[in-house]
Amino acid sequence: MTLTPIEIDAAFDSGNIEVLAIAGTQARLAIRKDRDSEFFQWFHFRVSGAAGRALELKLTGLNAAAYPGGWTDYRAAVSQDREYWGRAETTFDKDEDGGTLTIRHRPEPGPCWFAYFAPYSMERHHDVVAAAAASEGVSHRSLGRSIEGQPIDCLSLGEGAKQVWLYARQHPGEAMAQWWIEGALDMLTDPADPHARRLRQLCRFHIVPNANPDGSCRGHLRTNAAGVNLNREWHAPSAERSPEVLAIRDAMDQTGVHFAIDVHGDEAIPHVFLAGFDGIPSLSEQQSEGYARYRAILERRTPDFQTKRGYPAAPAGRANLTMSTNQLAERFGPSHGCVSMTLEMPFKDNADLPDPAQGWSPERSKLLARECLAALLEWLNEQSARPE
Repeated sequence: MTLTPIEIDAAFDSGNIEVLAIAGTQARLAIRKDRDSEFFQWFHFRVSGAAGRALELKLTGLNAAAYPGGWTDYRAAVSQDREYWGRAETTFDKDEDGGTLTIRHRPEPGPCWFAYFAPYSMERHHDVVAAAAASEGVSHRSLGRSIEGQPIDCLSLGEGAKQVWLYARQHPGEAMAQWWIEGALDMLTDPADPHARRLRQLCRFHIVPNANPDGSCRGHLRTNAAGVNLNREWHAPSAERSPEVLAIRDAMDQTGVHFAIDVHGDEAIPHVFLAGFDGIPSLSEQQSEGYARYRAILERRTPDFQTKRGYPAAPAGRANLTMSTNQLAERFGPSHGCVSMTLEMPFKDNADLPDPAQGWSPERSKLLARECLAALLEWLNEQSARPE
């Protein structure tokens, strides 16, 4: 008896896959590049007609992906209900068909979704923005528009003097970053949370949940609708190439910045870590000490964070000022003593504390946000207690 072949599609928000061939429950696939760019790594697609049958899905040509080191020890995210995302059996062979990721899974009845990481849809984005904006003391504004006309949403809350900016998804494929933002909003808008209450007294928060909505919708890994990497535009953003960055940076110029976290995900490194602003021309001892102290507090607070592994520090005076963390520390260091940082979470699992069922997950991203904010409160309390 000939079995009906499976169906595969990605014609939805953040969908990305090209079907090269299907035979029964086996498929040969490829990932579509970001528009006007060579970047590719994000995938997100649906498989239908596979209930109870053993799937074998081969994603090919991956040695040319943006971060080929990201495929080793990686397991694809899989979901039946699009709420709980587990991990499927996954192997990578660099010598097969230009580098092939093979996903094996036996779904339950109904369609099944696979993704590079648990997706964060634009519908969920709008739901979370609406819920947060309806919370007491929260104001909403659009900082500007993306290339394709989507609003760059910003939520502000708190009555304090410290200007804190939290922003995510400059790189749209890094969906864990927006799960982190959701966790931060959940905490900060909770009237019963004592850390949040005190933080709102000390700080004025400005939160941009998605800095690249066009890339998110298109299923891009790293760029906007024009194929531009937004985190290389902060020195000179333009309305033509990077209106998203221009809108955010202009708003920051209006408020000033004392503390900022740019939230990201790293394809290859299986750890949670921070990257700072070593090497900026105007680096002060106060900024360096403040950054080191925040890292130490966060490392003590949560076993999901560590300081031994991450990116190498830039040499003195050699910081890349096109990147937001360096630009903000340089731009607002003299006036505000700005301490900015890039938070990186893994696409894989956290090797320090592995979870065989889910790997790094939306749930852990949201919990990490709470610890990051609780660490901020401790950092501020220590700062106020230090002698001038």
